[in-house]
Amino acid sequence: MTAADLTDLAGRVAVVTGACGRLGPAWVDALLGSGATVIGLDRAAEPDSALREVLDAHGDKQFDFHVADVTDRTTLERVLAACPGPPQVLVNSAGIDSPPSALGGGARFGDLPKELSGTVLDVNALGTLQCCQVFGTAMAAGGGGSIVNIGSLYAGLAPDPRLYEHIQVDPPFLKPPAYGMSKAAVAALTRYLAALWGPAGVRVNTLSPGGVRGDQDAEFVAKFTARVPLGRMALAADLRGPLLFLASAQSGYVTGTELMVDGGFGCW
Repeated sequence: MTAADLTDLAGRVAVVTGACGRLGPAWVDALLGSGATVIGLDRAAEPDSALREVLDAHGDKQFDFHVADVTDRTTLERVLAACPGPPQVLVNSAGIDSPPSALGGGARFGDLPKELSGTVLDVNALGTLQCCQVFGTAMAAGGGGSIVNIGSLYAGLAPDPRLYEHIQVDPPFLKPPAYGMSKAAVAALTRYLAALWGPAGVRVNTLSPGGVRGDQDAEFVAKFTARVPLGRMALAADLRGPLLFLASAQSGYVTGTELMVDGGFGCW
């Protein structure tokens, strides 16, 4: 059996939450490219331009889009009922982040509103839990599969405030602690479910990207990449291979672990 055979997901149903999010299109692209039937979920009313570009490249083959909210279990159960078969891959990518902005709107640590922290924890942690309850339970009942929870390097490392000192806003930009808290909870859930569902043939792992290049300002990018041994931020293309590794038979004896895709950021 070749490596290509091991990553072949033809005939498999893959669910991707947060399909219109920053990384959602990359996951959909990778899974469609490996032959999976992909069910994309998002709160958006329809695929955005980034996801639309991916779908156009694949000719819309084997993709179905559903409006759903990971904090609303009823909508998740509705999507499960509409799946063409039991899901065998689940990518929990829906989440809320707080990128730095020159527009301000931040708060000092002592003044962070409870509502902000609660919303981040509700979507990132409890939303992932609910998706696992709905789709993962079906997976376990259906004979197995792979759950890939999308984590973050900030689950195990603190954001460095010096990366944001050049942004002239008042209050100074502060990455909310709830984000790292929520992603640490996702990693803990991964280990819990790996132990619970291993006998049912369900593998559960966390894929944790480092800084992903987006519309960050040049000074932030320079500061961040100075801390990365590989000397650059991640691109979406850097994440597709790790996802397919965890989602496919290539990682058939891997469960309960966290795969860091951070360019070495966390090694010093």
